[in-house]
Amino acid sequence: MMGIQRDRVRFNVGGKTFETTSTTLANAGRNSFFGALFDENWDLRPMNSNSELFIDRNPDCFAVILDLLRTGELYVPPNVPEKLLCREAQFYGVLDHVRAAKWGQFDGNRLRLSRSIMGPAPGDGTAIRAGPDGGCCVAHGSMVHVYDWMMEEHPPLNLDYQRVNDAGWIDSESIVISACERLGTGDGGMGSFSSSTGEMRYKFQVSHENQIKSYTAGALTFSTDYKIFSSCKGRSNEYGVGVWDQITGKQIDFFYESPGWSLGDADKLQWLNGYNCLLVATLFPRKDNCYISLLDFREKNMVWSWSDIGTPITFDEKRVRDAIALEGSSSICVVNEYEDLGFMDLRSAAGSVRWSSRSRLMNGKLLDEPCYPKLALHDGQLFSSMSDCISVFSGPDCVLTSRLRRSYGGSICDFSIGGDRLFALHSEENVFDIWETLPTSAL
Repeated sequence: MMGIQRDRVRFNVGGKTFETTSTTLANAGRNSFFGALFDENWDLRPMNSNSELFIDRNPDCFAVILDLLRTGELYVPPNVPEKLLCREAQFYGVLDHVRAAKWGQFDGNRLRLSRSIMGPAPGDGTAIRAGPDGGCCVAHGSMVHVYDWMMEEHPPLNLDYQRVNDAGWIDSESIVISACERLGTGDGGMGSFSSSTGEMRYKFQVSHENQIKSYTAGALTFSTDYKIFSSCKGRSNEYGVGVWDQITGKQIDFFYESPGWSLGDADKLQWLNGYNCLLVATLFPRKDNCYISLLDFREKNMVWSWSDIGTPITFDEKRVRDAIALEGSSSICVVNEYEDLGFMDLRSAAGSVRWSSRSRLMNGKLLDEPCYPKLALHDGQLFSSMSDCISVFSGPDCVLTSRLRRSYGGSICDFSIGGDRLFALHSEENVFDIWETLPTSAL
């Protein structure tokens, strides 16, 4: 921004005059309302020095936004509702600045509990998924409740009112949900919805032997080349993993389940960019045994696999409850019900689990109704939920560095990271927590 001139600029906003400098306005960025006041060299476009630029907007919000651009810090006086401020920030194209000032770049070791939200429906939730802009969605029975980044609830989603198995964000405006099939009706399967209106845009079809089939869709994941993957099971032999185009909604591939293996009942899918393969994990107790595999859709080949079939019954405490691939170390991390972490080397065909007890945190007894642990990976940090807390592991050796805990709501049944936030869904009271990293200016 070498061309910026330190000219004074005067605004009349809703009848109130403000005076600032071009340097302050340039902090809003090129794609903002204020960025349009500069030419390609970041010189302020010619203006009459005695004139004011009139803007027919809220002056109290403008004062907050101008102070944010001037200092990098956000102070919202009591007379300015947050929703109104965000609406005005969106008009000026600086909503990202407001969000960045409210919470900082995600770091699992610096998280603090921001707030908790009580959901509208009774009973247990199924899953929670973080959106890319700081919002989230909560799958609850046959409904998915959607919240924007201010935690304002949008119209709920449903797919023929069938039980929801998973949900995922394509982008901030689109959510995909997977649901159970209802026999004889063609209901269920998978659909794409508007996150703001709840309108269904299209349903994803499964074609088997040139016939459209009804099916139950399970675990979901997305690839960087705009593909959607879902575990599928139908009433004949269409068990496996389907692939659809995110843009058109058309089915483009299907990996059929081989005899003696499990794909259609998968609990977790994860796309691995470095391997150009899909991790598929079917876990206890959905099945009596655990199956983890890497699928290469290009060759229709299972390039790596592991199962606990044949494991002695005395090793039952090592049952795998969740799995996640760590591409940086060419390994798969698994967790059991005691939060022991185990690791398998993807470079070895003889996939055996190397268990590590250094991560064990459950020295006391489990809660009366413990939830199965879940794993997540974000920016090189590994996260594992157990009962009512989430553990954070850092570094290549996955050293325990932090724990997140809140005493209300019971065990954590699911959690998700996205939009620089961590969302934790509790099994009781239908409550979820929002964890954020404090912005640098607040430290």
